[in-house]
Amino acid sequence: MNTFEFSIVASGLDPEAEGFADRFFDAGCDDATISFQKGHIILDFAREADSIDAAICSAMECVMNAGAHVDRVEPDPLVSLSDMAARTGMSRAAMTQYAKGQRSEGFPAPVARVTSDTSLYDWSEVATWLHQHEKLSREKAIEAKAVKIVNDALSAGDADLREVLHEQLQHYEESLPKAA
Repeated sequence: MNTFEFSIVASGLDPEAEGFADRFFDAGCDDATISFQKGHIILDFAREADSIDAAICSAMECVMNAGAHVDRVEPDPLVSLSDMAARTGMSRAAMTQYAKGQRSEGFPAPVARVTSDTSLYDWSEVATWLHQHEKLSREKAIEAKAVKIVNDALSAGDADLREVLHEQLQHYEESLPKAA
């Protein structure tokens, strides 16, 4: 059993209501820290499970059982070069060199704010590339992909999120190179 850390951003409940935090605790979110930030309920989980998909799905079910609506899962799937450096333990300069093609070819292109100095990249694409170049563990790449799949499924309104996540993540894992 592994411990997976992620956050669920939720809405639909009044944080000032009596028993607000107890609702989540009683629904099985006893492994989460609950806060209210910028109009959102944030549940920071450290969930034990056999896999990242099992951890995310069980946490989402608990949040929904508490009466909240799951808006998205984080860490944020859009990252800057500084975010990438922080997530990988590498320097920002190294990330900049990768992005400019100075260290290796084929680094993923930015997906947002392309013309700005702080372009944003799809973390799951970057994590996959970093894993393929032996700069990030396979597990971290899988976790990044799981968050992307969940958020895409939430945006699309997929009814059977657990099945969608399991199938797509299994396909991704099969295509991802194993450590040498």
